[in-house]
Amino acid sequence: METADIFLALLFGCIGFGYFMYGRRRKNIVTRYCGIAMILYPYLASSAWEMLAVGVGLMVVPRFIEL
Repeated sequence: METADIFLALLFGCIGFGYFMYGRRRKNIVTRYCGIAMILYPYLASSAWEMLAVGVGLMVVPRFIEL
């Protein structure tokens, strides 16, 4: 594993934890599930660019989808 992979996994894991806690407090299911996905997807990403693209995409999803 490269340094960029470890750094991005840590960064998006922390952001995902914040999204999860925020979604749980506000009872917002989209934000909560995006947070869970951000915590788990770095284990499946194969490159730093892929990790960055998916992470930014998951960060933007709750902004546009409301349930």
